[in-house]
Amino acid sequence: MRLNTLTFLMLGLRPISALAEDALLPVDQQTLTRMIANGQASDAFHEAFEAGDELTEFSFDAVRGVGAYIGEGRRFTRFPRADLTGPMEWANHFPTREGGANATSCIACHNAPFANGAGDVALNVVIDPAHTGDPTQYLERNTLPLFALGIPQRLAEEISLDLYLQRNSAIQTACVSGRAKVELHSKGVDYGTLTVTRVSQDPCEFETDTSDLAGIDADLVIKPFGWKGNKPTIRSFTRDAAHNELGLQAVELVGDQDGDFDGVTNELTVGDITALTTYMAALERPVSKLELDDLGLIELTAPERSEILAGEAAFARAGCVSCHTPSMTFKEAVFKEPSEVPGFFDVTFPDGSDPASHGLTPANSMTFELTGDQPNNIITLPVGTTYHLGAVARDATGAAVARWFTDFKRHDMGPGLSDPSDPLGLGASMFLTRSLAGVGATGPWLHDGRATTLEEAILTHGGAAQVSRDTYAKMSEETQAEIVAFLESLVLFNADPEE
Repeated sequence: MRLNTLTFLMLGLRPISALAEDALLPVDQQTLTRMIANGQASDAFHEAFEAGDELTEFSFDAVRGVGAYIGEGRRFTRFPRADLTGPMEWANHFPTREGGANATSCIACHNAPFANGAGDVALNVVIDPAHTGDPTQYLERNTLPLFALGIPQRLAEEISLDLYLQRNSAIQTACVSGRAKVELHSKGVDYGTLTVTRVSQDPCEFETDTSDLAGIDADLVIKPFGWKGNKPTIRSFTRDAAHNELGLQAVELVGDQDGDFDGVTNELTVGDITALTTYMAALERPVSKLELDDLGLIELTAPERSEILAGEAAFARAGCVSCHTPSMTFKEAVFKEPSEVPGFFDVTFPDGSDPASHGLTPANSMTFELTGDQPNNIITLPVGTTYHLGAVARDATGAAVARWFTDFKRHDMGPGLSDPSDPLGLGASMFLTRSLAGVGATGPWLHDGRATTLEEAILTHGGAAQVSRDTYAKMSEETQAEIVAFLESLVLFNADPEE
């Protein structure tokens, strides 16, 4: 629906026809797909990456549909407005609005310590998913960095594939013997127990008991995005964030409809979402000060190196690595959009359309190697050689290893960190293990940014982390300082400060 000029004036908004066109052209998914099909996959990847870069930095305006018709003649709001229930107002937007719209660009919030990074507490998102209209039930979410998101998605895909295979094996066993119980595990992490019981033999029908799973959903799809771990892919997270935070509604989310009643349709194309997904997937990875020192890019003193190394060992002794798994190895370090892994691609888009009808197919997916195709942080070392600091590193055996410091599970963090409400039904105190990659450069910390220091973040842990928290609290001040120094050494690095 496109509002006419009179309606816009009545709402207190300027008609779209009165606004100047901007220069940022929509990305055409069919063009990208044709390039890939014609053997120009590398060119398509770089074109999508550059387009994603422009999209994250671009300050959208009303011509492109930024913001939403909140009501009261407003386009943006920092707080949920479930009280505005009139025709086309906040409470009647579709898909259901959680918060906002509250920004005109991605980097308005993702900007610390530089573009695509985290956000200060002043940029917290305030949401009311259940439309309670009650500020005591609102949820706050601090802004996390966007770097190298292809790493967690690809690891989640591989873990899920392992779990699917273990489940399938249990089903086969149960069909023969009547019952099977399997302990699910992948990449050194325990994901609980699955029990399969046969209920009829010919054909085999069975029931699956998922009550003993640990920190994951019954579908066994690892969901690495969102503070609650409720989004499996960069794409699904991005189109929802664009809707809620920017008021930009993707075609794949609402089709040709104007779900936020701002007078603009087709605000983000399927190609735009592919470009944003590709860009965030292929951004440079977080690094460590030790690595930068080894490469001659910074200079650490011998005591500083010793303190960081001692802190890493103490971090493990405190039991923190039981959730913040330091590293995981890839079986195949290749990111694909769309993915070929069940649970990580859209069978249908949220608007009900077939992705293939828009040109998005696994047969012609956007593909790049996590170990070397990233465009950023290709640096010249002081000795004159080139080093790809932005790519996933390989170990001595040649295996690609990500130091992401998470187990991809949700854990009970105790009443002190509990949300005031539980609209997702995942548990008010349950949160996904926050990756520590880049954590030394991305404060404030915790889901609502309440911790202004890393030590404060550690001491606020409870629930499943209570023992580790108490172990840290009992350590000497020197050892505690070493752990903090280790965490502060996990940073983000930009080889081109002008970018």
